[in-house]
Formats: sequence, C-alpha cells, structure tokens
Amino acid sequence: MSDITYNQAAAAITQGGPTGATLARREYHLAHEPHPENGTALGFWLYLMSDCLIFAALFATYGVLGRSYAAGPTGAQLFDLTLVAINTAFLLASSITFGFAMIKKQQNNVNGTLLWLAITGVFGLCFLALELYEFYHLIHQGAGPQRSAFLSAFFTLVGTHGLHVTFGLIWLVVLMLQIKKHGLIHENKRRLMCLSMFWHFLDVVWIGVFTFVYLMGVL
Repeated sequence: MSDITYNQAAAAITQGGPTGATLARREYHLAHEPHPENGTALGFWLYLMSDCLIFAALFATYGVLGRSYAAGPTGAQLFDLTLVAINTAFLLASSITFGFAMIKKQQNNVNGTLLWLAITGVFGLCFLALELYEFYHLIHQGAGPQRSAFLSAFFTLVGTHGLHVTFGLIWLVVLMLQIKKHGLIHENKRRLMCLSMFWHFLDVVWIGVFTFVYLMGVL
C-alpha cells in the first residue's frame, strides 16, 4: 500500500466514520488496481499494430504470388463476386450492429447491449458459413491450396482473416456471458471497447481483401 493510501486508511480507522472508511477502501482499491488507466487500451493497440504487420506480410505475399497460376484456374474463373458481395455485406452489417451495442453500453442498458451483440454474432456466423462454403466449393473443383502458388496465397490470406473472425466470435460469446453475469461493470466495458476495436479492424482488413483479392482478381 502506498504512503498516501496508508495514511488515509489510518485516518479513517481513527475517525471511525463511514465516510472515512469508504474513502480508505476506494484509495486501497485504486492503489491495487491491476489495470492502470488506459493501460489495456494501449496494450491492445500494440497488439492490433502487430496484427497489421501480419496481414501486411500476407497481402505482400499475395501480391507477389497472385498471378502464379501454374497453368491452373485464375481468380476470374473461380471467384463468385455475388457470393463475396453478400459475405461482405454480412461483415459490414455486423460492424454496424456492434456500434449499436456500444451505444447501448454507453446508456448502461444491459439487455440492449446483449441483444445487439447477439445480432452481431449471427452476422459473424453467416460470414464464416459462406466463407467455409466458398473454400469447400473451390477444393471440390480441384482448386485447393496445393494447386498453385496463387491459391496457396489466397487460402492463407483469406483463411487467416477467417480464423480471426472465429476467435472474435468466441470472445464475443464469452463477453456476453460475463455481461449477463456481472452486468456492465467497468471491466466489461473495457473488454467491450477492446473487442469493438478488434471487430472493426477485421472489417477494414476484409475490405482490403475484397478489393485486392476478389475485385482485382476478377478484373
């Protein structure tokens, strides 16, 4: 316990009053707070920057190998832009619904927050389902990741993004259980903010995938 906290606690004991005791408990809690103010947000921003480097490397790899078809099918022959556009709409909608969840969080509306988080999870599951369908369809056509360098880079980039969405959905479910049990306490609000940054980050990455991989692949 710091000297300031110790002196305040001692004064509260001496006074014997509830106000002093409350102040002492509050100062003791702040002195032993395991998450310094803004510390979690800073650490999470550092994590997102490292994730940016991972995706930057994957985009660069695809940029180098994206035309190495090895006499196999090209993106124009494989990609179904209608399916990809629907999938993109699912992910964009999930970001919008997550924004509504954050609004409800600011209003301390537990049920509203949980409702919009659940809708976000449904959109995320729809996105993953269509992505898995696309992978299955490509492999069924004989266009698996081993077919060419182009397809290896494609499956690695898109699959890595899909894994991030999967982890985000697991995080979402766990956080919903925490909110259901403990409500919108300070810790859960902080976790919601981190998950919100992560989810919107995945949305931005997917826009890059849609433009760089699918649109340019078809054109």
